[in-house]
Amino acid sequence: MALADFAESVWGRRPSLSTAADLAAVLGPADPSLTTLLTLADADDLLSVRGVRTPFLRVARAGRTVPAGGFTRGGGVGAGVGDQVDDVALARLFADGHTLVLQGLHRLHPPVIGFAQQLTADLGHPVQANAYVTPCQAQGFSDHYDVHDVFVVQLAGTKRWLIRPPVHRHPPRDRPWTDHRAEVERAAQGEPLLDVVLAPGDVLYLPAGYLHAARALGEVSAHLTLGVHIWTRGHLIEHLVRQLADAEELREPLALGVDVTDPDAVGRELAKLLPVLTARLDQVDAAAVASGLAGAVRTAQRAEPVAPVAQSRLLGRLDDEAWLRLRRHLRARLERDLDRDGEAWVLRTVDGDQPVPAEAVDAVGRLVHGEAVAVADLGADLASRWAAAAVLVAR
Repeated sequence: MALADFAESVWGRRPSLSTAADLAAVLGPADPSLTTLLTLADADDLLSVRGVRTPFLRVARAGRTVPAGGFTRGGGVGAGVGDQVDDVALARLFADGHTLVLQGLHRLHPPVIGFAQQLTADLGHPVQANAYVTPCQAQGFSDHYDVHDVFVVQLAGTKRWLIRPPVHRHPPRDRPWTDHRAEVERAAQGEPLLDVVLAPGDVLYLPAGYLHAARALGEVSAHLTLGVHIWTRGHLIEHLVRQLADAEELREPLALGVDVTDPDAVGRELAKLLPVLTARLDQVDAAAVASGLAGAVRTAQRAEPVAPVAQSRLLGRLDDEAWLRLRRHLRARLERDLDRDGEAWVLRTVDGDQPVPAEAVDAVGRLVHGEAVAVADLGADLASRWAAAAVLVAR
């Protein structure tokens, strides 16, 4: 399916299955397989060698999770960490039919980190990544729904998925399925909307709210769930209200003796308020709303990882011949700085704004367009300050 068709008819609307062959036809045979994002050997390495700690791991079977104390222990001599995963306990639990859930792989495993960051940039919505490794013929979780959209990437083995219509469409994040367990259990008795078996390289898309359950078939199965924490119009309204509430006429006190629990009293105040709001809506500053959302973006997603030691060494050897580039996924924009007089410019990023000297505008423009630039073109002082702030990294 072409991207335009997906955006028009699938995104946020209905589940969709893309087989590995479908994706190869769109992306081309030279594109690396999604199955390389996390292999079973990678999972074993994380679970037995890397010292993963809770909450980066959950263990579950048939909808019930194992308390963390059942699969963690101390890290040994010289490691005062009491919640590292216990590989021996995990081996026993896995053999007993439990699913191992590696959480937050967008922070743990380099191939997934890069993929999730690029997917976030492509979708415009923050992405998290969890992997589910399930023994043959086992099921980790019963029917449930997620409060975010998901792309399920089958990594190894096969898994049967049963998809049912939502009991709540587009549920907000504060409405998890456990708050509606009885409704979910009743809906799970109905006929599935989709009954599909995912093979390695297949991708299943599910909008938030759709009920689903999965069972591994004849061998160990692993899939990667890419959770998409969608921005909604509700987020725009939150920041729009903050802007409106700052208007002087909206900061005036309500009538003396008002009872804000009385619907009639509230109704009278709303009757006065609505015309004011209508008038103010014509004056809404989209830039101010976007600026308010920038703070939410900073907490929801991360730019390209910065290597502290390598960055420090870079600072120590900057000279006019050194070449630098913008750190990826900063959402950088070069704009005129309307808060300053004259031909002032600013580089806006999710990590904050950086003033741009007039003599460096051309070079910074090339940086924004993905080029590497020599320190001589930027100026030594600007290059040093931006490298220290991790806005710039080595080419």
